[in-house]
Amino acid sequence: MQLPQFQIERVVERGQCCGCGACAGIAPAAYTMVDHVDEGLRPKRCAGGTTPVDESTARELADVCPGHALTHDASGFAEGIDPALRDEFGPVLGVWEGGASDQAVRHQGSSGGVITALAAFGLDSGRAKGVLHIRARRDRPLQNETVLSTTADDVRSAAGSRYAPASPADGIPLIEAADGPCVFIGKPCDVAAVKNAQRVRPDLDRNLTLTIALFCAGTPSTRGTLNMLLAMGVNDPDDVAALRYRGNGWPGRTTAQLRSDRGGLRLAGEDSAADAVRSLSYAEAWGDILTRHKQWRCKICPDHTGEFADIAVGDPWDVPPANDESGRSLVVARTARGAAWIGAALAAGAVDLERVPNERLRRAQPSLRTARAAVWGRVLALRLLGRSAPVYRGFPMFRAWCHHLTLRGKAQSVLGTIRRIARGRHRPNLEPPAEVIARLNPEPASRMAA
Repeated sequence: MQLPQFQIERVVERGQCCGCGACAGIAPAAYTMVDHVDEGLRPKRCAGGTTPVDESTARELADVCPGHALTHDASGFAEGIDPALRDEFGPVLGVWEGGASDQAVRHQGSSGGVITALAAFGLDSGRAKGVLHIRARRDRPLQNETVLSTTADDVRSAAGSRYAPASPADGIPLIEAADGPCVFIGKPCDVAAVKNAQRVRPDLDRNLTLTIALFCAGTPSTRGTLNMLLAMGVNDPDDVAALRYRGNGWPGRTTAQLRSDRGGLRLAGEDSAADAVRSLSYAEAWGDILTRHKQWRCKICPDHTGEFADIAVGDPWDVPPANDESGRSLVVARTARGAAWIGAALAAGAVDLERVPNERLRRAQPSLRTARAAVWGRVLALRLLGRSAPVYRGFPMFRAWCHHLTLRGKAQSVLGTIRRIARGRHRPNLEPPAEVIARLNPEPASRMAA
């Protein structure tokens, strides 16, 4: 019996899409990424694309899509990974704490600027010819775009986290067409998609020299950003000239720079350039607003710390930060390639890091540890009620659920999901107001080399 052909559209309809953009990168003639305000970036058939994708492309999409399936192959883990952390944080070879040696980068970055410093080091040293990453769209700063930067200055100019939908894997063709090795930077799901694609796309495998993932507690939708701006007193997103979610201190404030000359008039109540800046604290922006708008797929994600990457970087939250201090990053080597890159960057003076005990991860990121442990209960609830869920292989999720959640947490992971299903909140809302989506997607942002 012939199995039905894999369809990306079914992944989206079931609420399993994470918005990584790999489908648009693999089949750019068939799919483009569109921002659905209440959900995130989702693939849409290109204009005129009504015929099904061919069987070969469909198989490739099925092999790559992390919303469809995700497999941890322990046989590929590096020798020397910490067995005590395997169930909680995936493969861990070593952990460092510190920041970029360049103090401007360290201050501008979301924590210690290490991702920026490691990527820029690759370009400065000649180890890489390009870095694929995201940055704010210059024409619409609420949204992100994928770029391939070929200079360290371009990488540094994009420093800072973007708590908004991003699809860096749609830039896979840029890496494949590059004239040398490239670094990829993305969320854990983005890196997982690119690593999957690396196995089936020889040109990508040839040119992908390093993957760096940032720790991720979930991606807020654009609705989260719009509500955050409302809390700042900004009613019209077109008034925003620039938007920073973090940085310039640790953890830094969220700031919106407004257009003082829109329509030839200064905005109401603005008497100076300083009046054109609105801001919220990190706790107000992320803790009170953005975290309420995370997509459902993030709640059933088993990887919040970049387990498929060569290097993963996040915040050491066990040390209370102060906004006026230089940030600190927690840096995890997951592969021998990642450990070697960190060592070379240290030797070159690109980063200022000190080795810390591996178990520091438990103290630094307890919420991500708990989020991973809850996934087994949520997936169980979906399947008990006949709903679809991604296929996860090689993740010790049941052991994590048993050992790293309280009894109340176990019950909540199952019963909370059942309540969500009963209310229909696990299904995506892909029909935002027409005038909103038209403003956010006048034309798909073209992929480019910076």
